Amino acid sequence: METLTTLAALVERVRAWRAEGLTIGFVPTMGFLHAGHASLMALARPRCDRLVVSIFVNPLQFGPNEDLSRYPRDLAGDERLCASEGVDLVFAPTDFYPPGRATTVSVAGLTEGLCGAARPGHFDGVTTVVARLFGVVQPQLAVFGEKDFQQLAVIRRMTTDLGLPVEIIGGPLIRDPDGLAMSSRNTYLSPAERGRALSLSAGLRAVVAAAASGERDVAALRAAGLSALDVDRLDYFEIVDPDHLRPLTTLDRPARALVAGWIGRTRLIDNMAVPWI
Repeated sequence: METLTTLAALVERVRAWRAEGLTIGFVPTMGFLHAGHASLMALARPRCDRLVVSIFVNPLQFGPNEDLSRYPRDLAGDERLCASEGVDLVFAPTDFYPPGRATTVSVAGLTEGLCGAARPGHFDGVTTVVARLFGVVQPQLAVFGEKDFQQLAVIRRMTTDLGLPVEIIGGPLIRDPDGLAMSSRNTYLSPAERGRALSLSAGLRAVVAAAASGERDVAALRAAGLSALDVDRLDYFEIVDPDHLRPLTTLDRPARALVAGWIGRTRLIDNMAVPWI
């Protein structure tokens, strides 16, 4: 495995691989990797000849009062995890955007609710960096986690709309043994806060249990989920159509329950599929 930090070196390596007819798989990350990221690499590894992982804390997707400066970083640890998962190349630029950058990629509709409403401009930052990464890495496939369910839907829409020749693969959400969805931001939590953070998954499980028992009224399902939460501030708790992310009123199709809330200074998200048959 090698680590490259400049765009020129990456482009040269990718050009050589493509000249050999090799397929490239890609897992974009912001680093501070954990078992959830490793699961995405494991999904990609058998599907490609060369596997690239990017590690870049993208400033475009952080708002002015968000945690860009304190976002956790551990490149040496990230490299060890990538090596253990058979990654061929880690791309870890310190600066990724060209001087005078004047282009932003924006996806309408899917970005307007949920995290898009709570974090204005966030998804423009995500789609802009992913589009640029796709342009320089030139992968045939890329893997994104269902942990960021809205992000996955947005990336799929962007890729389809722009005609990008990249297969988007969704990787299942991975949880710690106590049920907390794995996230790099979990490191911010004190032991007491971590205990309270478990209420997010508890709320989602309450929705799933109510749906499994036959409840079809979404207002009642939401109420069951909300009653289990113990957060300092709630950004949203919604039950939506998983393709269009539109809130439902009746559970008459496959659905997804999504939650975002604050535990102390830490914003956490989680989601679960909701059974309807």
